[in-house]
Amino acid sequence: MASLPAGPGIVHVGMDTSGREIVCGVLRPGREVPAVERIPNDEEPVRRLTGKLGDRRRLAVCYEAGPSGYGLHRLVTSVGVACEVIAPSLVPKGASGRVKTGRRDAVRLALALRAGMLTPVRVPSPGEEAVRDLVRARGDLLDDRKRMQQRLSALLLRHGRAWRGGAKWTLAHRRGGTSSGSKSPRSRALDAYRGALEAREAELRAAEARLSAWAGRDPLAPGVARLGSYRGIAELTALTLAAEVADWHRFPSARAFTGFTGLIPSEYSSGTRTRRGSITKARPSTTSTDISDDSGCRFPCGFRRSVSRPSGTARDDTGSGAVPAGKWPRTRSVSHDEARGAVKSVLA
Repeated sequence: MASLPAGPGIVHVGMDTSGREIVCGVLRPGREVPAVERIPNDEEPVRRLTGKLGDRRRLAVCYEAGPSGYGLHRLVTSVGVACEVIAPSLVPKGASGRVKTGRRDAVRLALALRAGMLTPVRVPSPGEEAVRDLVRARGDLLDDRKRMQQRLSALLLRHGRAWRGGAKWTLAHRRGGTSSGSKSPRSRALDAYRGALEAREAELRAAEARLSAWAGRDPLAPGVARLGSYRGIAELTALTLAAEVADWHRFPSARAFTGFTGLIPSEYSSGTRTRRGSITKARPSTTSTDISDDSGCRFPCGFRRSVSRPSGTARDDTGSGAVPAGKWPRTRSVSHDEARGAVKSVLA
């Protein structure tokens, strides 16, 4: 991450972005109140703005991370201007503030940027961002599949066909939920839900096949290979973590990483009183879901889940699944120490 210029004579620019326009708060040296300017959210107006503010090497630009992505960052840095993308939740705000406008946000960003009170996020490379988009598309498909399963189960439950034969969504469960073949509205509704579920599952299989092809490719292949050597972390899980985290060196410790994933308890303490609550869950949803699911997996001795592993792995003695050589030391869930070791391994 490129550092912003420092010293006297720096022009600080805070940008509030939207789909159609950018509100810019320009704070020149010696001024206490930023000048505000509105420009269209397009390449040429941004280039003209950076050109008329003087020496580009003396400009410091920032904007909040959001749905507009990192295109503006790449455009500003391509013309030789230092730019940072700011974490929105860490921007200093007044507790009594109830008015939010683009002008106020741009002014606040410019003032906070000069004061050094903003926290930048890491900007992924175009390759990392492309794989992450595919990872999140798979996550959306998983949500869609779950939603269709819930709708189908609710329909069967309303008509007294609740499943009591064991685990759901097994082959037996699917056969038990078939329609009678009649042309009644109820059977047509059941067929519609089943068809939608099958379509979601087909799309999910296609997305996972496309993702698997990227597990051994740059820029995420080294992190995927290291994560895949730990128990309970399959190829797609390792790829999901590597795509969301990208740069593991930005976490100085395992505690910092668990904070990023939202797997730390909330706390409201004062004086000698300590109060901790449930985990914060302030994280990328795909990251914490995969960590919580895989950290609790358990296998009996002699059994290994058949998963696809990165190259350089060996099969276990039973031949029932691909397991990295020398791993899977004992039968239990992943411990906190092993989780810390996984982070340190990727950082190595």
